[in-house]
This record gives sequence, structure tokens and C-alpha cells, in this order.
Amino acid sequence: MQKTMLDRVERVADDVVSLVLRGDEGLLEPWEPGAHIDLALPNWLTRQYSLCGDPGDLSAYRIAVRLDPLSRGGSEYVHWYLRPGRTLEVSSPRNHFPLVPAPEYLFLAGGIGITPMVPMLRAAVSAGAAASLVYVGRSASTMPFAAELRATYGERVRLFDHGRPDLATLAVGPEAEVYCCGPASMLSAAEAIFPRLHTERFQPTQRVFGPDTAFEVVCGRSGQTLQVPADESLLDVLNHAGRPVPSGCREGVCGSCELSVLDGEPEHRDDIGAPAGRMYPCVSRARSPRLVLDV
Repeated sequence: MQKTMLDRVERVADDVVSLVLRGDEGLLEPWEPGAHIDLALPNWLTRQYSLCGDPGDLSAYRIAVRLDPLSRGGSEYVHWYLRPGRTLEVSSPRNHFPLVPAPEYLFLAGGIGITPMVPMLRAAVSAGAAASLVYVGRSASTMPFAAELRATYGERVRLFDHGRPDLATLAVGPEAEVYCCGPASMLSAAEAIFPRLHTERFQPTQRVFGPDTAFEVVCGRSGQTLQVPADESLLDVLNHAGRPVPSGCREGVCGSCELSVLDGEPEHRDDIGAPAGRMYPCVSRARSPRLVLDV
């Protein structure tokens, strides 16, 4: 974990604050557009937030946090209790939403989904690509960074503050990469239209899997064998056995709990798209009777 000092808290929209986290021990670790960090809060919760600052400035990270009316204690704590001067630990940046090289980009953002798009648009424009942003919100006052983006990029930015436009009317070239982050309905609409689509979700996709079954897991470093019952997650079994695994969302969207699989076949239930030889034990289970993990 990296130590930071909360330098600034700024209200950037209704129920949205921007936090600037300055490195407490020198420069922070590098990152690229699309990356996020885990923020360890003083109330023992850990939450994930996209980095929305400048990747070229490693003296500080910038994130934005919307107050969730159904908060489980994370966004409420940020809004009600965090003040400048507080020391906070953050993880190394992780990126499951990378910006791939392309001659043209269309960025689609809904609400707080604008956060990863801010550095993406900056990078795309700096690279000389044709880039545009469609930014949707419930009202102008709920849309963080809207005025800043319009002032910087002009007509490249289209703001819709009374509902989502028909995405099928958005013309893009055959080599355009489309990036979308926002509510599930917006992601579903984009998936039905754009073949070269990259998405990031804040909530897991509603999917149906077969019944959970028990399986065996072997801790590759110690040789310890554990039984994972049908009614318990692999993550909980490892933690209860004294093999703690860092975790955040517990919903398969943040990637905090990624583990290496040495043998066996996982059943992937995450929304990230686990790379070969990896899995996320908060939600994923096993197709084979036995898994060997690098723990």
C-alpha cells in the first residue's frame, strides 16, 4: 500500500466530491488511463475508485466519489468525515479498462462513469486521435467535470443533462474504439450497437449460474488442503484458514482479490474477464473437483 495525505476535498457536483491524495513519501506509482485504486478508509472499509487526474503528475492521485443513497459505509464516510490532512493508504493502480491505440475513439459516460473517461479523453486528444465524448446525466448539477471538459475540449464534448440520446445515431468509423462506463442500461444499449466496445461496470451483471457445489483447494506454497463448501465463497474459506487475500467489492468487478491458478479449472463468474491462469475468488468457483492456487 502507498501512504498519501488528503490534500483537497472539493465539491464538483451534487453529491459528488473530488479528492486529491498527495504522496506522503514521495512520488506515487505510475498509472495509465482507465486505472483505479483501492482506498483504505479509517472505518476499516476498502473501496475502489477510478483515477481521474493527470497520469503525468505522480505527486498526487485524484478520484471522485458520489454519495450513494444505499451506501454500505464507504461513500458516506468519504462525504461526511474525511477532511484535508488525513493520512490514507491506497493500493497500487490496477487497470482492467485500458485505452488501446486507435485512430478514433468514442467515449460514452453516464453519471459518475465520467471518472475514467477524463484521462482517456486527454490521452486520446494528445495522441492526435479523433476523439469525442458523449456525457449523460440526470441534470447539469449532477454531472462532475462537465463544465471543465466542455471548456477544454469544446465541440468534442456533447452533454445530455435530461436523458440518454439514441446511441444508434452516433456515427463512428470502422476502426473506432468505443469506451462506455455508466449505469447498466447504458452499457446494455451500447453492447447492442458497437462491435468494438470496452466497458467498465460498477455493479455486476445479472447472470445465472449452475448450483454451487463443493470443491477442494490446495494452497500451493504450503501444501495445505482446504474444503470449499457449496454455501461458502473461496475467498472466505481462504481468509478463515489464515490465508488472507486482499479484497474490495466482493462482487467480481474490482479485481482486488486476483489469484494465480496453478492447476485445475476455475469457473469464472467475474465481470472483469479473468486472464488465463488467474481467478477472482470472491465470486468464482471451480469446474474441476480441485484447484491449486499460488497462496
